Amino acid sequence: MNAVERVADELFAGGVAPAEGRGISLAMVVMHEGRVVFERYGVQPDTAFGPGGPVTAGTTLISWSMAKSMTHALIGMLVDEGRIDPSATAGIPEWADDERRSITIDDLLRMRDGLDFVEEYVDAPGSRTPDVISMLFGDGAADVAAYARSRPAKHPTGEFWNYSSGTTNILTRVIGDVVGHGDAMNDFIRTRLFEPLGMGSATARFDEAGTFIGSSYVYATARDFAKFGLLYLRGGRCDGRRIVSESWVRGAADMHAADPETQHGYGRHWWLWKSDPQVLAALGYEGQRIIVDPRRDLVVVHLGKWVAETQPTLDACLTRVLENFPVVAG
Repeated sequence: MNAVERVADELFAGGVAPAEGRGISLAMVVMHEGRVVFERYGVQPDTAFGPGGPVTAGTTLISWSMAKSMTHALIGMLVDEGRIDPSATAGIPEWADDERRSITIDDLLRMRDGLDFVEEYVDAPGSRTPDVISMLFGDGAADVAAYARSRPAKHPTGEFWNYSSGTTNILTRVIGDVVGHGDAMNDFIRTRLFEPLGMGSATARFDEAGTFIGSSYVYATARDFAKFGLLYLRGGRCDGRRIVSESWVRGAADMHAADPETQHGYGRHWWLWKSDPQVLAALGYEGQRIIVDPRRDLVVVHLGKWVAETQPTLDACLTRVLENFPVVAG
């Protein structure tokens, strides 16, 4: 583990005042062969929302877009039960009379819905406020799905990949339409996902309309995020219990696009680490990571505050962690 410790030393160096080109690492957990073999915790900086302080194994931290991959699991449970058909159109009433009516659940899972949605977290002066900011923090925050569904078509359905938090929140509203919104949806997430996996710290956040903000808001400890990764590492099973079908887990890795800046590929609400179709990754804003490597029987979690320009350095370090473990023969 000396190599992993050296990487952790690099990631956590500087605490809340890292060197230029680096970020703040808050938690790192390495789970090998189903057990935690390494963990390291940092210090939360003070923010406008309150004072910081030491992060521990019991500290809950934000998922950001790692929650999108949890939304994939929730959709899969309903597909397994025949309650959602991924090949069916999304059935959004506001889309009934225009080109958006052809958008399927699978188009949404692949982020190929063609909707005009800007996924930028910097509000540039003189330009339209990015949709993700308006949806999460502005006039769309009370009903995130309604905001996302209101976006017009920009590209033909199924032909253009555009990573979009709005797309995920359209899907979470679809889930809510099946299982119920608000408390009913919260119970579904808790009893079907969090409790079976032993994610006792995990909580999901909802908007005023009762929609799970599955694009961005699950809070959990680093160890509990690793338990979610273990579910996909084990092909949808936890402690011998089937949570979601193996075929649904495999389908997450059906890579059809790649981010030219990071080289991470994209499947269905999961990334493929450095476009390796065998290594799933749930990736979130500011360097949130759950990396699932079946060849090494490995889950690696990183939580922190790394701005976009520093994340190539972060990802290079996490790749070194993966490579420290041998590939399992066969």
